[in-house]
This record gives sequence, C-alpha cells and structure tokens, in this order.
Amino acid sequence: MRAFTDPSELRRLVREGLGPGCRVTGVERLRGGSKKGVYRLTLAGMGAPPTVIAYSWAPQENYWPGVPTPHPSGLAPFLSAHHTLQAAGVRTPHVLYASEPDDLALVEDIPGDTLETTFTTDPSRAARALSKLAVALDHMAAHTSPADHTSEDVTLTRALNDLAEAATRDPRINAATPALTNRLHELHAALTPRPTHSLVHGELGPDHILLTPDAHPVLIDIESLTHADPEQEHAYLRLRFGPHYAPLSRLLNPTRLALHTLALHLSLIAGPLRLLDGDFPHRDAMRGIAEHNTREALRLVEM
Repeated sequence: MRAFTDPSELRRLVREGLGPGCRVTGVERLRGGSKKGVYRLTLAGMGAPPTVIAYSWAPQENYWPGVPTPHPSGLAPFLSAHHTLQAAGVRTPHVLYASEPDDLALVEDIPGDTLETTFTTDPSRAARALSKLAVALDHMAAHTSPADHTSEDVTLTRALNDLAEAATRDPRINAATPALTNRLHELHAALTPRPTHSLVHGELGPDHILLTPDAHPVLIDIESLTHADPEQEHAYLRLRFGPHYAPLSRLLNPTRLALHTLALHLSLIAGPLRLLDGDFPHRDAMRGIAEHNTREALRLVEM
C-alpha cells in the first residue's frame, strides 16, 4: 500500500504559510495526476480561508519514479510556470506559500466545477468560458521566445522513442512501425525551422481548467509549460476538447499539426502503458487512453 504525504506535513505547511492561528480541520486527497499529490485542506481560525489546496511533489506521490518522462515536475517548474503565466496575463490559482526544501505549496482553492464538467451541467456557462479561454490562448501565443532548439527535431526524437517503446508493448503498433516511422520522417522533412516559439501549456485538457464564478478559466497542472510550436498545444486541444474545440481553433501550419498529432498519439500509447507497469490506481482509464490513441495512430497511416 503506497503511503502518501503525511497530514502532519500539511498541517506544518499551513502553520508556516498562513500563521499559527490557522488550523487544519480536514484533509481530503483529490484525484489528480501521476506526479504530485493534490489535497484540499479545510481550515479554521481568525482570517483563515475556508479551504486551500496543497500540492506535494514528495517522492511517494510520484507514480513514475525511475522512469523518464518528457515533462518536468516539482515545485521549481511549477513556480516558474506560474510566474510566466502571470506575466502573460493568464489566470492560475494564486500561490499562498511555497516550501522549497519540501517541494510543497499552498494555493488558492477555486470552488466549483472544471470546464469538462460544465460542458454537461451548464453548456451556456461553458460557452462563455471557452470564449475567455480562446483569449487566454491568444495571450500565450503572443508570449514568444527565440527558438533555442528546433521544436520539430525534439518532437521527432520523442515520437520515435515512444514508437519504439509502444512497439514492444502492443503487437499492432509493432506491425505498423515501418509505416509510422516513415510518416514521422516524411512530416518532419517537409518542415523548416521557426525563429520563435509560443508559450504552450502542454497538457491543456478541459479537466485542467477550473472556472471562477464569472466563468473565467483558471489553468492548473501547469508544470509542463514551455515555449514550443503552437501546433503542439492545438494537437492536444483538438484531442481533448473534441466537439468543443471550434472556438479555440486558430490558423496553423497543417504539416506541423500533423506531426504533433501523430507524436501525441504515440506518447499517449507509450506513457499510459509504461505507467501501468507500476501501481497507478486508475488502471482502466490508462488502458482506455492507450487503446484510443492506438486506434488513432493506426488510422493516420491507413488512410
């Protein structure tokens, strides 16, 4: 049985960050990602907010130890991403306190549903949020950085590595490896380097967007933030938003989008199957992600 962050550590974090007058009266571990623990803490005391969220990047919260992943994790990349998004005018939960030696942070609790849930429960509110999210994405696209690497080269290398790993785990991918390899190289060869990259979240699904009472989107799980091709972001957006993607659509390079889309499918085959080697609890969900992306990757080379 995996042992998670000790509640005493979270109580200490609250005392250090919010003062000795704040007491933790409840601890709820939320279902979250695979690299950090997310806890809702109920508080009492003069001036204490009703609840806060605690993030813990303790080793026991990470289901990927010893396994290389394409994105960084930890308090340092979280704080860097938070500051960058603030500078770009994009809303994230306010950081209340960070304890660097412990890889712990307290952040504002945004009450209410995710955008994903609101698509079903309140479509008109979701539509307002999508319009505001489109504006936030434009802010991120305008936050450019000189290209210190060639995004398409990095994408190709990762995709080939994911393909090789997926081929050892799924016979369908193994059989299609020559076709998938050729397609990746074909798309890559058709591109020329860009001088700048845009700010991208990296994993921006509707489950990673909380909504304020006025339907303003608040981005979470931001540690993967980086500068890269906007097509990388939109490949993920198209996959995760599905029929709700249209308000977010922008004019993109179709070949770059095709490369990032195929690379994304391969990542979402290899990654979930790799995660299932350990004790990740939501196993059916991971199998479903791997199966869906297997079918999509194969479809792209069967056309």
